[in-house]
Amino acid sequence: MAVFKTLEEAKDFFAKDHFAGDNGIRLLAMEEDSVLCSMELSEHTENAAGGVMGGAIFTLADFAFAVASNNIHRLTVALQSSVNFFSQPRGDKLFARAACEKDGRTTCVYRVDVTDAEGRAVAQVITTGYKLP
Repeated sequence: MAVFKTLEEAKDFFAKDHFAGDNGIRLLAMEEDSVLCSMELSEHTENAAGGVMGGAIFTLADFAFAVASNNIHRLTVALQSSVNFFSQPRGDKLFARAACEKDGRTTCVYRVDVTDAEGRAVAQVITTGYKLP
């Protein structure tokens, strides 16, 4: 059973996440067990070589995990994350789809797939979350 009754309720709750908002991350869609978020790419997200900073990609994935996991059990925090970077993104936007792989009593595991504007795989993040009492 989802915690947030509507997408707007989730957006209102996560509007307090100023770091994500200040970095152009938006919540686009939410289902009971997955979410879709996006991030606009700009010179602000570039690294010294002109590519997209790995931290920007991870921030998008971390936000998608936060929304998805807190929709199942508020409050959930990340215990551990691992990231695999596949390719440099093309286009001006990234998308992150977070889906629950395991929902246990006190922990959960989420897979977040990050793609670019062309639908190409950019990264995959696996995060273990802890459900706060």
